[in-house]
Amino acid sequence: MNAIDPICSWRALYGEQGQYLLSVKPDTPENNASTVTCTLSVEKNPVNGYIPLLIAFAVLIAGTLLYCLLSYIFNLHSVQEYCRCLRRKSVSFEPNLTEAPRPVSEKPRRRRLLSLDTFRGFSLTIMVFLNCGGGGYWIFEHASWNGLTVADLVMPWFVFILGTSVALAFHAMMKRGVRPIQLLRKLTWRTVILLLIGFCFLNYGPADGPLSWSWARIPGVLQRLGITYCILALMQTCFSIKDFDQHQFGNWWASVKDIILYWPEWIIVVILEVLWLCLTFFLPVPGCPRGYLGPGGIGDDGKYPNCTGGAAGYIDKLLLGEGHMYQYPTCKEIYKTTQPFDPEGVLGTINSILMAFFGLQAGKIILMYRQEPLSILKRFLIWAILLGIISAILTKCTQNEGFIPINKNLWSLSFVTTLSCFSFVLLGIMFYVIDVKNWWGGQPFIFPGMNSILIYTASSLLGSYFPFSWEMKFPTSHMEPLFQDLLATSLWVLIAYWLYKKKFFLKI
Repeated sequence: MNAIDPICSWRALYGEQGQYLLSVKPDTPENNASTVTCTLSVEKNPVNGYIPLLIAFAVLIAGTLLYCLLSYIFNLHSVQEYCRCLRRKSVSFEPNLTEAPRPVSEKPRRRRLLSLDTFRGFSLTIMVFLNCGGGGYWIFEHASWNGLTVADLVMPWFVFILGTSVALAFHAMMKRGVRPIQLLRKLTWRTVILLLIGFCFLNYGPADGPLSWSWARIPGVLQRLGITYCILALMQTCFSIKDFDQHQFGNWWASVKDIILYWPEWIIVVILEVLWLCLTFFLPVPGCPRGYLGPGGIGDDGKYPNCTGGAAGYIDKLLLGEGHMYQYPTCKEIYKTTQPFDPEGVLGTINSILMAFFGLQAGKIILMYRQEPLSILKRFLIWAILLGIISAILTKCTQNEGFIPINKNLWSLSFVTTLSCFSFVLLGIMFYVIDVKNWWGGQPFIFPGMNSILIYTASSLLGSYFPFSWEMKFPTSHMEPLFQDLLATSLWVLIAYWLYKKKFFLKI
């Protein structure tokens, strides 16, 4: 037997809190002294850690169904008439609630796209739950390197929604006659505010002590959003179109006018993506093979221990310095890495812009075909299928064996195309259910969605304080952590609802 040959191998499914004993014994001389026998036995039966999650899911479903039932009953004409009769009996005088007729010259107010606020709030609610701890479940933690978990979905969704919001907001401002210099002033202000909030408040906590520039982390979530917003807003300021109806197309070109009218933006994005591909696969990195996309450490049999992230990690070290990067990457524990790596680093920002650009494309589709909901849904479906096919080719439908694996740390191209595919599908479903059919008003997600910056920042700053967190007596069980995290998330949704009723919305 060679020294590198495995002694024994097996495949088993291990349960949570289970205790297992592995016995390795050499065979008796009369049999074969060169072989060993491996026996795996269960010393303590595992527990089903998903029972608390199933109970919580059942309670949420029951609460949702009860809310829908009560809303349906209350909206019945007979129930509303009965409530009006009760109000008439309780007061001696009932003021005339009939609205005065509007002047003929007054234009009807454009209806807000509720599905966009709902999608944003849905992503933010999941993000708050994950930041609280996600009940301690692995599916609510980021993937160690390649692959996807629930925690890897919400940030890209938020970036996608950012792009859609930019398309709608800048089109509305241009229709109102806002000048380009005013648009530049607005986008500069918002970018600076996002960068400052992210750097000054969210990158550090009280436990970190006094801030020192020697270890201050420069990148972050809001910093990534701010830079992405700045690039997209600049493109819209330079190339956005005020009136789509002025441009006439033939029968064939009309079906892709949402792309043709913005050809300069597409050229810019293609150039950026070519730059990402060239830097990722052809930039020489000392001590690492070209195009390396692995975690380093003991990954790849420990051949490249200091190559975490390949070109992405190398560029961050050159531009930011190791002390200004994230020191606890998700690959640190499993792959025993010693190098810092920032998931919001410089190179990944290029693909963040690409992700937001797909959201921008969704916004253009909504604007150009606003009178044709079916055309909007068809185009969303086409984009989802196209991006899904690209993802399947890039990954070979595998976790680790593809040309470009799905990787949230790197914001790889396949990660962007996969999450953009999901985003088109989710936004399309919400658009149909909420804005087309009016089957759902977006509650409760629409409330945090309309105050996203405030809820995200406040939950990050106050998440470690009571009543959002407390010292748990049974931290090894999922029941108490899940209850704590669901309660904290529910409180933030209630706070968002209270702000909505008070008509308080934080805008930057």
